[in-house]
Amino acid sequence: MDVKSQEKNRRIVLKISGESFCPANDRGISMESVNHLASQIAQVAGQGIEVAIVMGGGNILRGAQFKAANSSIQESTAHYMGMLATVINGLALLDAIEAQGQPARLMSAISMSTVAEPYIRRRATHHLEKKRVVIIAGGTGSPFVTTDTAAAQRALELEADILLKATKVDGIYSDDPVKNPNAVFYSTLTYDEVQNQKLRVMDSEAIAKCAEHNMPIMVFNFRKDENLEKAARGEHIGTLVKN
Repeated sequence: MDVKSQEKNRRIVLKISGESFCPANDRGISMESVNHLASQIAQVAGQGIEVAIVMGGGNILRGAQFKAANSSIQESTAHYMGMLATVINGLALLDAIEAQGQPARLMSAISMSTVAEPYIRRRATHHLEKKRVVIIAGGTGSPFVTTDTAAAQRALELEADILLKATKVDGIYSDDPVKNPNAVFYSTLTYDEVQNQKLRVMDSEAIAKCAEHNMPIMVFNFRKDENLEKAARGEHIGTLVKN
């Protein structure tokens, strides 16, 4: 790896789904999974890379589960419930990262000052400059906006060098590689290719935001040791989406 690639990604935004917090085909929080993730994050931050993390909450609750015809819960309410789930995950990750000796802060787009700081861009930037890992929960604070779009928004606001999408597969495929062994792996893609082929890596609004402002996205398998470190340092692993 050359010097330029080492210097490339000084500030990253990492999107972590709720699935990262639990074993495959399970729900809830597995501290084994959380601790493994926290150790990788602390290792990256220890190298001087500024790390902001946008949390998902699907391991605890998904708004879609309340869309049944007999549900009395409004869809907007379900989205707020999902945002609260991201705060629960954020609290677990916060303690796990600090147990590694790495300073961190939890910030929320929904006001809950007892457990998290309010998300304010300038304050988040200050924490990053002080080499604190910033965990961002609560999505954007508004319903009908996915955490993928929240991650794209935060990456742009915080002027990150790249948006990293942590997944359980090696990158973007033409189809689900778990269900289709003949799925084709893509090493690089343009934003238009992702949209035109309807590749389900992030929602279309998130891709559109990144495309408009030329924010590169790297999709990689975080379960493989050292992958997060390599991605954060600028090595091309998984799939890179850019112009």
